[in-house]
Amino acid sequence: MKKPSYVTDKALKTFIKNALEEDIQDGDHSTLSTIPKNLQQSAKLLVKQDCILAGVELAEIIFKTFDDNLKVETFIKDGAVAKVGDIAFIVTGSARSILSTERLILNCMQRMSGIATLTHDWDSRLVGTKTKLLDTRKTTPNFRICEKWAVAIGGGTNHRYGLYDMIMLKDNHIDYNGSITNAVKMAKDYVKKTKKKLKIEVETRNLEEVKEAIKAKADRIMLDNMDVKTMKQAVAMINGSCESEASGGITRDMLKEIATTGVTYISAGALTHSAENIDLSLKAVK
Repeated sequence: MKKPSYVTDKALKTFIKNALEEDIQDGDHSTLSTIPKNLQQSAKLLVKQDCILAGVELAEIIFKTFDDNLKVETFIKDGAVAKVGDIAFIVTGSARSILSTERLILNCMQRMSGIATLTHDWDSRLVGTKTKLLDTRKTTPNFRICEKWAVAIGGGTNHRYGLYDMIMLKDNHIDYNGSITNAVKMAKDYVKKTKKKLKIEVETRNLEEVKEAIKAKADRIMLDNMDVKTMKQAVAMINGSCESEASGGITRDMLKEIATTGVTYISAGALTHSAENIDLSLKAVK
C-alpha cells in the first residue's frame, strides 16, 4: 500500500538512525564476539498470533538502511491478514547485520501490527456508515511515524500528524483566549497573515459552544465527551455547515451508536495508546 505523505525518506532516515544508535552505540558486542564477519545466513519473520500485519515495508527499509546487501523475500504485505505459523518474509545476508537489526525490526512490527489489528477491528464497526475513524496525537514520543502509519495500514484515517498541519483550538486555548469567537477570529487572522493552508477545528463541550463555533465558521467542530443524545442535537445544529468529530472516552462498543448521529469523524486515542503488541519472532532458517 502507498505510504502516507508524512512517511518521507528524510523522516524514516532520522527515525532509523536514532533507533539504531540508541540500541547499538559503540557496537553489538554479543554479535561481534560470536559471529564471523563473513558468515551468511537467513532468518524468517514468524507470526505467532493472528493479526493484521504491519511494518513489513518498514522492516525492509531498516534492513536496507543498515546493510544494502541484505535481501528480503516478502510473502505477506502490510495490511494483510496473518495467521499463527505464517512466515511474513525471509531475510538473507550477513548474519551480523540480521542479528543487529533484529530487535528494532521486531519492536516496530509488533507494535505496528497491534495498532493495525485494533484499528481494523474498530473500523469494521463503521462499515455501512459514512463516519470515518481517526487517530489522535496520543502517541509514543519519537515513534509517532510508526504508530500513525500503522493506523493507516489498519484502515483508519490519520487526524493531523502534529501541531503544524492543522489548527485545533482546544479547551485551554479557548479558556486562555476568553471565547470561541475570539479564538477562531485570531486563528483566521493568523492563517491569512501567514498564508498557510490550515483548517481550523474547535473543541466544544456543550450545545452553547457548538452554536458559537458554527457562528464563528470553524472548519470542523469537535463534540467532546458528549452523550449520544447531545451529539445528535449538535450534528443537527451543524447541519452540514462544517465537519463534525466525536471525541473523548470513545470505546469500541460505542462506535455504531455514535455513527448513527451522522458525525463526520470519530477520533480515538485508544488506537495508539491502548493497542497490545502482536507476538512475532525473527528465527534463524536452519
